[in-house]
Amino acid sequence: MADEVRASRDGGVGRIVLDRPRALNSLTHGMVVRMRTVLEEWAGDDAVRVVVLTGAGERGLCAGGDIRTMHDDAKVGGAGTRAFFRDEYRLNALVSRYPKPYVAVMDGITMGGGVGVSAHGSVRIVTERSVVAMPETRIGLVPDVGGTWLLSRAPGELGTHLGLTAASMTAGDALLCGFADHFVPSEKLPALLADLAGAPVDEVLRRYAEPAPAAPLADRRAWIDTCYAADSVEEIVARLTASGVPEAKQAAEELAERSPTMLKVTLAALRRARTHGSLEEGLTQEYRVSCAALGHHDLVEGIRAQVVDKDRDPHWSPATLAEVGPRTVAAFFEPPHGGDLRLG
Repeated sequence: MADEVRASRDGGVGRIVLDRPRALNSLTHGMVVRMRTVLEEWAGDDAVRVVVLTGAGERGLCAGGDIRTMHDDAKVGGAGTRAFFRDEYRLNALVSRYPKPYVAVMDGITMGGGVGVSAHGSVRIVTERSVVAMPETRIGLVPDVGGTWLLSRAPGELGTHLGLTAASMTAGDALLCGFADHFVPSEKLPALLADLAGAPVDEVLRRYAEPAPAAPLADRRAWIDTCYAADSVEEIVARLTASGVPEAKQAAEELAERSPTMLKVTLAALRRARTHGSLEEGLTQEYRVSCAALGHHDLVEGIRAQVVDKDRDPHWSPATLAEVGPRTVAAFFEPPHGGDLRLG
């Protein structure tokens, strides 16, 4: 919707503000369509030399898609959500190949769909307030919006750990894992954004960017790389449990709370994404998986438990990893009814 995506021009800068602060700027279908329309218009407008994306309010850029709407739609067939996915993934692809500098300010919470509209941009800024994550397995879904492409290219097995557990990244972690490029203290953002109107992006970044802060994930590489290199979720859990590392044991406990089906599909999606030659190929795979997830019990149940009833007690079906066989996983990667995603 136009009033939930504010677009304006200022001295050669096209400014896009996601404006649903009460919903942590969660994306609706209308917002996705509006963003794409604006970006396509500005791509051919010589008066716009750089685009800047920010979020309204104090809490963050964007918490992801509007999953309560997704929950309700999935219960009646999911047609609306499939259309949302199509337009959202097309927007993600447009961001990745945008012909002008695209500056995404990932200040505060930036998760799921928020990552999709920021982390594929050419200039990605994090601050000490940044909390970046692909939290889909928490709600019975699989990382999407190009998340499997990004996670599969993180150092070692960090992406596998993040994708399966839905763990959050600090600013340092996001820089380490390839989700961001520059660290700027949040107090300097107003001045940085103002200066973009009068100077090239690279020059402005040199004034404000500071050395990357420490990345907690860097200190966990040893056990993460060893445990998550396994070829099955069952073996990953076994290695985490037997490692003797308290943080690894905690990760195993978190995996035990996730949908067994979606854990296995996520691992398969991440392994396949390593062979992809482009983000577009990854988005096409994610569209297949996301459409399949819409028809699976665990998506509605996961959102119910986390967002609707908030009892934090999802009842997954099947309930155990052993019950999820290869054929079940493979079915998620088949072309969906209505055909594959078309990225032009």
